[in-house]
Amino acid sequence: MLPELPTPLVLVDRPRLRANLRRMQAAADAHGVEVRPHIKTHKCVAVAREQLAIGARGLTCAKIGEAEAMLPSGVRALFIAHSLGDPLHAPRLAALAEQVDDLRVGLTSEAHFDVLERLAQRTGRTLRVMLAADTGLGREGARDDATAERMAARAAASRHLELRGLYTHEGFFYGVRPAERPARLAAMLDRLATLRDRIDPALALWPGCSVSARQAAELSAGRVQAVRPGAYPFGDLYLTHVTQSMQPEDQAVHVLTTVVDRPEPGLALIDAGSKTLSPDRTPEGVHALPADGRGFSVFRLNEEHGYIRGPGTDDLRIGDRILLAPAHVCPVFNLTDTVVALEDGRPVDCWRIEGRGKVQ
Repeated sequence: MLPELPTPLVLVDRPRLRANLRRMQAAADAHGVEVRPHIKTHKCVAVAREQLAIGARGLTCAKIGEAEAMLPSGVRALFIAHSLGDPLHAPRLAALAEQVDDLRVGLTSEAHFDVLERLAQRTGRTLRVMLAADTGLGREGARDDATAERMAARAAASRHLELRGLYTHEGFFYGVRPAERPARLAAMLDRLATLRDRIDPALALWPGCSVSARQAAELSAGRVQAVRPGAYPFGDLYLTHVTQSMQPEDQAVHVLTTVVDRPEPGLALIDAGSKTLSPDRTPEGVHALPADGRGFSVFRLNEEHGYIRGPGTDDLRIGDRILLAPAHVCPVFNLTDTVVALEDGRPVDCWRIEGRGKVQ
């Protein structure tokens, strides 16, 4: 299995990647909704170019460094969906705003307001902001509508901030059963649209989660202006097995690894550990599963080793190569310098992960 490539190595099936991009874009286009994908998953200019080429209207980033890394993609609209506040970031933020047509940042709480306003003042320009509303994740965002309305009123009165919309990350949908998602999502959109309309009907509404993005577009009824999914180009065990929002055959990223030891019966060690697969696990405690459907799983990680057990483990031999589907794709890209793109199972390109480690 690809014997010319060293392991561990992250592989991307380019036809599957492109099919996943087209599927999301088509669903959004059909309902008049923009796609502004979150690049925190791939952090890769090559993938960003693919997204923009088929219709993405901009990119979402977590940090200024990610936004800077995506500039070679040709992107002209960027949203930094994070609680910016460090005054040392002001020069970089001002320089970034000069290089795109539309730069937006998150306004994430009442406590964050003054910090963000001071940061905007230091940039010497008015910052466009998207007001965060918490819809159940319990992370950033106004916890209730009254708080959101107060934040919006303060932004409207500010000389340094310009309110352009509302956003949320409905990541709690990873824990919602598929049959319950449509009703829960409809209720969430009803609440957000009503809140937005009370503040200003002209404001944009941007939810964002790969589990719910397509359904959010379908249920939009003109209320949602953009969705911001991140992991949808590739999929992972959370999207295919836990939430069932993607099919296993659509998964476009795998980790190629080699069996390096068989220290005892029922156990195999591979050369992909937490520095490759990340410590993230499914609710069943699985870090990765074999792409070919064999019954074993990666159940434990050290930094440089993965531990395999389960049906078929004793058939493995040192030197065997295994394609693994990771539990969570986002950390996998941030742990590697490059990924290899495949067509029909053959390497056709090597993509740099320009945003790797861009945490500032």
